[in-house]
Amino acid sequence: MSNLNPNIKLNKKKEHKIEDLYKKILKGDRYALGKAITLIESNKPQHRKESKELISMCMKHKKDSLRIGITGSPGVGKSTLLEKLGLFVIEKGFKPAILAIDPSSKISGGSILGDKTRMNKLSKSSKAFIRPSPAGKSLGGVANKTMESVILVETAGFNPVFIETVGVGQSEIAVNSMTDIFILLLQPGAGDEIQGIKRGIMEMADIIVVNKADGDNLVNAEKTLARYSNALNLFKEKENGWNTEILMISALENKGIEKLWSVISKFEETVKKSGYFDLNRKKQNLEWFQDYIYKNLLEKIINNPELKKKYPEMLKKVEDGSMSFYEAGDYLIDLLLKN
Repeated sequence: MSNLNPNIKLNKKKEHKIEDLYKKILKGDRYALGKAITLIESNKPQHRKESKELISMCMKHKKDSLRIGITGSPGVGKSTLLEKLGLFVIEKGFKPAILAIDPSSKISGGSILGDKTRMNKLSKSSKAFIRPSPAGKSLGGVANKTMESVILVETAGFNPVFIETVGVGQSEIAVNSMTDIFILLLQPGAGDEIQGIKRGIMEMADIIVVNKADGDNLVNAEKTLARYSNALNLFKEKENGWNTEILMISALENKGIEKLWSVISKFEETVKKSGYFDLNRKKQNLEWFQDYIYKNLLEKIINNPELKKKYPEMLKKVEDGSMSFYEAGDYLIDLLLKN
């Protein structure tokens, strides 16, 4: 027995580490779930390999959750609304998960990640899971690994899954391509320039919510409701066949939360009955497949040993104008394909 390699036991343990993590997630273990999200957010090669294995396991698990995207300008009350909505659905027998994306500094790359502290009551509930993540350099107001995080929390049995975006006027196409329903929050009395609300975002929204309809804001909230209700009449019919609904709430005073959930439930019922729900999920799967290919092709170009030497040279030539980005790009792609 003394001649046995002492590393055999360790290697076996390492081999089953991801499978054990997967089993814990299936049981709804929140600690294991947090550990798994940290794993998929890591850029270390070994962690990335393990995270792919874990996500593949989770993808085989059937999920019936509703994915809800929520956006709006900073200060509109997204976190307050999510806490009240989260507590409400818990009373209805649901287990909500909130993936809150915080903006990252372009200078330091740091992020405040304060959403969990702003949802103090909800974060204490054993029936809820809240995970703040930095947006990093990812576009669309979502974190780079948000889709994988959605898959993980669904596997752990959480439903619905809320994705709170940065909401600073960036394109919201990314969050729309990973959710079933898209909610836009508006602040009473604030102009479009302040809120950064563009026609495209309004056209994507399935539900528009005028928040902070309380106290001195009530009159402004009613005016905002009327203005945006009129604007909705100018938009063409949505692909999902749903007519965008707009309503007023006060997350602070917990007013209108039940009405909002009723509209969300009505939307889910409508799109599932029409068949659009499943059709949209299939369409999103293809979008994320293509996105994965694009990102990984670029990564392989940058990390290929031969291309790694040529890449800085191409960058310099494109920068000083001695070579067009077409020529430089085709050169690197051809080099990659030859290898």
